Amino acid sequence: MKDEEKAPTEEAGFTEEDTAASEQNEFEFGNAAEEGPEPSGENPATAETDLSPEEKIADLENKLREANDQYLRKAADFENFRKRMNQEKQSAIDFANQSLLLDLILIIDDFERAIKSAESIASTSKEFDSFYEGITLIEKRLTSQLENKWGLKRFDSAGESFDPNRHEAIMMEKSPDIAEPVVQEDFLKGYTLKDRVVRSAKVKVLMPEETSRQEN
Repeated sequence: MKDEEKAPTEEAGFTEEDTAASEQNEFEFGNAAEEGPEPSGENPATAETDLSPEEKIADLENKLREANDQYLRKAADFENFRKRMNQEKQSAIDFANQSLLLDLILIIDDFERAIKSAESIASTSKEFDSFYEGITLIEKRLTSQLENKWGLKRFDSAGESFDPNRHEAIMMEKSPDIAEPVVQEDFLKGYTLKDRVVRSAKVKVLMPEETSRQEN
């Protein structure tokens, strides 16, 4: 009976020890599959070692050229930023007193009105002449000081071509003798601060008749 029971196992061609060894191999193979393939051990940096010396030099030159280009761009951006900041700073300094100077312009206007009124009065005494000269001297000294020290300059407009950036037309009159609008008279003089118009001149403008016909 014992021989008959052992027969099937022997006919299959493997023993119980073979079966246990097979199961152990399957267990180890499964663990190896879960862990994944073993690293090859190659370092990416070794790819560069495969380059020839000439190729390495060319690669380094390209990297240096790119770095130099980036540096030049950054330097140019910084220089433009520095110039812009300096301009804004200087502009803030130049026009810091603009409000104060505009207030002083109103006082100068009063001086001009007083002088013009005095000119229309017949002088009958030396006292009046001295007073008139004193007022005129004060006005000239004030305007000269503001121009030389602060850059506030008064400009005349009579006889100039009309410029809306410098002139404000208070009155208009047609004339056949001109081809383009011309300032005939200053009602209030204009002022510039550091070459920037801070108050437009209030003027009377002569308009050509041809322009007026075209508009009609």
